[in-house]
Amino acid sequence: MAYLTEEQIQEMGFKSIGSNVLLSDKASYYNCKNISIGSNVRVDDFCVLSAGEGGIDIGSYVHIAIGVSLIGSGKIILKDFCGLSSRVSVYSSNDDYSGKFLTNPTVPTEFTNVSHGPVTIGKHVIIGSGSVILPNVILEEGVAVGALSLVNKSCKAFGIYLGVPAKRIKERKRQLLNMEKELLMIINN
Repeated sequence: MAYLTEEQIQEMGFKSIGSNVLLSDKASYYNCKNISIGSNVRVDDFCVLSAGEGGIDIGSYVHIAIGVSLIGSGKIILKDFCGLSSRVSVYSSNDDYSGKFLTNPTVPTEFTNVSHGPVTIGKHVIIGSGSVILPNVILEEGVAVGALSLVNKSCKAFGIYLGVPAKRIKERKRQLLNMEKELLMIINN
């Protein structure tokens, strides 16, 4: 995988950019002026980061795996230490599927009924491959979402969620919080 150089990243005009950021040269970045990226972040090949008016805020120690999409007008937040597995799709905008309106961005807005809403992916959240996250969803700290899940409602902290639609199936361990403290102590010394 080839990454953009620091110079190329600076030329793209991101809202802010941290250190040790690895951005694939095969990913697509739209409206960079609305995208903030922390430190120690990796974005793999074939990802699409398309920031709308709300923007995209990515924390530190975040991995966005191959083929992930972050798309929509609403704000998308990825907090520290989260990971999105391959082909995860996060939408902060969504068409009306009822049949009462036309759909897709080629149609004038007066004929559509697109809903927009923020999506927040909390610290230490991990989302399994092929999962879809819809607008107006908060994945609280430590949530784990199993592969191929559809998340259309917010998820409470340190739960493991699975299915279509995603349901809480059990508790997630919290040992990772101690490991975060250890890592930050090492880094700050």
